[in-house]
Amino acid sequence: RHRENGLAVAAWLAGRPEVARVLHPGLPGDPGHALWKRDFRGASGLFGVELKPVPEAALVAFLDALELFGMGYSWGGFESLVIKTKLEGVRSVTPWTGGPLLRLHVGLEDPADLIADLEAGFAALARAA
Repeated sequence: RHRENGLAVAAWLAGRPEVARVLHPGLPGDPGHALWKRDFRGASGLFGVELKPVPEAALVAFLDALELFGMGYSWGGFESLVIKTKLEGVRSVTPWTGGPLLRLHVGLEDPADLIADLEAGFAALARAA
């Protein structure tokens, strides 16, 4: 269920206008999708979301509006979590567009509820931008 929920939320996020890209190997647009498809049978609910550039206050409004996503890192639990990731000093072959990067851990909650929570976050982001 963790894998299915993560892929459902990732696919929904990939269609959002506020999102620059979703880094989930199960999505065809992911840089590692071909390797993932060749070598794996599934993926987890842990992935990255790069938003388009927004003011810091708008990002804070987005995060503050979330009710079901807790703030923090996942240590293998079942709950949904989100945290802003800092890219300064990080080596990567993935070029960044300059927008904030969020790390999402999608848990076992109903994916429709998680999507509604993210929609509320994006509405708060739009009001603050």
